[in-house]
Amino acid sequence: MLVCEAVHALDLRATPATVNSIAHEIGIDQSGASRLIKSAAAAGYLVMAASPADGRRREASLTPAGRSMLDQAHHWQEDIFAELTTGWSDKKRRDFQQAMTDLMERSYAMDACATPTPR
Repeated sequence: MLVCEAVHALDLRATPATVNSIAHEIGIDQSGASRLIKSAAAAGYLVMAASPADGRRREASLTPAGRSMLDQAHHWQEDIFAELTTGWSDKKRRDFQQAMTDLMERSYAMDACATPTPR
């Protein structure tokens, strides 16, 4: 699930879902991400293919089964959010969702501006 969510998030930002970008997205090392990708591919949720931009690089994409699983997970998350916010006005729910979206977008923007620290 985690790796599929990462591939989806990268796709939404038009960022190639390479092993390195997936590892960065979920905050683990490349070898851990590689194992998760292999497991998700073996389960039929992801496929790895040569990058259209650079045939030497491989990128992950969701399969129809992966998209279906992710859609079901998002539906479940929305149901839980609705339960957690029972009694909230529609405006309060929208404001909270917008604030969280703004935080995530700011986080991505900060990450894109960050420069690697030399070792």
